[in-house]
Amino acid sequence: MKFAAALLLSSAAMIAAPSAYAAAPDVVVSIKPIHSLVAAIMKGVGEPKLIVDGAASPHTFTMKPSNARTLEGADMVFWVGHGMEAFLEKPLEALASRATVVTLEDAPGLEKLPFREGGAFEAHDHGDHDHGHDHAHEGHAHGDGEKHADHDDDGHDHDHGAFDTHLWLDPMNAKAFAAEIEKQLVQADAEHAAIYQKNAAELMKQIDGMDAEIKETLSPVKDKPFIVFHDAYQYFEHHYGVKVAGSITVSPETMPGAERVKQIHEKVTELGATCVFAEPQFEPKLVKVVTEGTSAKSATLDPEAATLKAGPDLYFELMRGLATSMKTCLSQ
Repeated sequence: MKFAAALLLSSAAMIAAPSAYAAAPDVVVSIKPIHSLVAAIMKGVGEPKLIVDGAASPHTFTMKPSNARTLEGADMVFWVGHGMEAFLEKPLEALASRATVVTLEDAPGLEKLPFREGGAFEAHDHGDHDHGHDHAHEGHAHGDGEKHADHDDDGHDHDHGAFDTHLWLDPMNAKAFAAEIEKQLVQADAEHAAIYQKNAAELMKQIDGMDAEIKETLSPVKDKPFIVFHDAYQYFEHHYGVKVAGSITVSPETMPGAERVKQIHEKVTELGATCVFAEPQFEPKLVKVVTEGTSAKSATLDPEAATLKAGPDLYFELMRGLATSMKTCLSQ
């Protein structure tokens, strides 16, 4: 009888075990870099769902019925905000009464940088970025995250809001995101608070370690100018002190005309740009046109992780990948 009772209790425990997992909130995340941070903090509790998967770009993404169904079942949604995932604005408005929507661009401690005007940055725009902004950050958040928020972008509307929303490319901003993600998960799911807190602390340490490693990787090539496909990298540039000289297009939703391409070609020649970087989702032939007849090499950067597999390790692969691609191309 004792054996039968023990067996019955054991069976009951096995049946009950999945319910603890199921009790975790149903979490949906917009894009891969943010999904990676959420997945790392939820490890051991649950797996967040991803909207912009595969090689899709948030700049050109269109919601599918399957995405709408995923959102419908969400208890909590993490996104960067209006400037990055415009396609989510209306669906999230409809969802707001039934789910917690966390807009990470509002997280405390972020450093926000205004958009730079023009595809080929003028000297007064870029000069300050060459050497003067290599902030070491010393492992802490940036403080006044709103200092650039009232920048009027010279009256030009890029449909991105007042600041560049590629915020995760500064690892200190990624830490600010992680702190907000942890806070929101703990509030929504106190039962698993200790796991979220432990995972978040480990994630912060990993980001600091990666940051030190990338600084060392990029140190030999910091002064070599290069051109990027679109102006997505200024947080990376600002933090690591690398020398982005311009972009082929301000916004990847709008392909540049012949005049813009001609201007960039001239800029590559004038600066002696060492490298021009394409992106996996967008027209590689434009890079070929821009580099034709110059000594500049070409390579690929993937700021939104289009080619990487979603998961908790993706953020680190993304950042290390950017650093390695830069160093390899700029060292040639």
